Amino acid sequence: MNFVCVDVETANESYDSICQIGIATFADGKYLDGLVSFVNPDCEFLGINVSIHGISEDDVLDAPGFEALYPTLDQFLSGQVVVCHTHFDRVSINRACQAINRPLIACRWLDSARVVRRAYPEQRYGLRHIARHLGITFDHHNALEDARCTGEILCRAITDTQIALEDWFNRVEEPIYGKVDRPSANRAGFLHGEVIVFTGALSIQRSAAAQLAAAVGCEVGDGVTKHTTLLVVGNQDARMLNGKEISSKHAKARELVASGKPIRIISEADFNALLTISGTT
Repeated sequence: MNFVCVDVETANESYDSICQIGIATFADGKYLDGLVSFVNPDCEFLGINVSIHGISEDDVLDAPGFEALYPTLDQFLSGQVVVCHTHFDRVSINRACQAINRPLIACRWLDSARVVRRAYPEQRYGLRHIARHLGITFDHHNALEDARCTGEILCRAITDTQIALEDWFNRVEEPIYGKVDRPSANRAGFLHGEVIVFTGALSIQRSAAAQLAAAVGCEVGDGVTKHTTLLVVGNQDARMLNGKEISSKHAKARELVASGKPIRIISEADFNALLTISGTT
């Protein structure tokens, strides 16, 4: 699970007016190192932008321009999976490349905001909000901190959904609430009417578990919502839970149960017992 996260701040409304760039590298699903630099965009700074990120013309007076930083960006990003939160940073870098007549950096872009909308469909996808929801602390609107936070969010989404990094390139192109070709619930199944969600590491592939659940009548969901009735909890990798004892899906289910929603939280062993009763296994 290796990737690079990038974030930029801009001086004004123009996408190419980059005044700070942050790059965070992740290896094996963990933050490895970071790089941040002011950028002199040689243009006007708008008060509204300065009020957001706190960077002024004085701060970038002696900073390199984007053209001087282009080789460094190319070195870090070229050939990599590059993650940004919303399209803004990708478009900004592409527009800045075009402004200096340099080739767009050849990399594979992944929008973590699109990941969040599918991994946590009941949550707002803004960086500050989803970071707070996941318990990730960072200094917002510092380009390196935003880049690091973006990577931490992606790691959590991969863990909570058990969808691999490579598979997210396809998943973000699908509807938010799941694949169109998800297994259809068997209307004659003895669990018809149940809406089931899986979390944690199961003993079988998630797709196989979904097929088994659909065979006994369950509608399979990706995220825990007010419509969820069953949450099946597999083994959790404590190293990927950011110090928490349970996944965000598990925590969300508990919150809904506490508010009166009839969600049953069961182990994979209990799920298998249900399948045995039905004669599926």
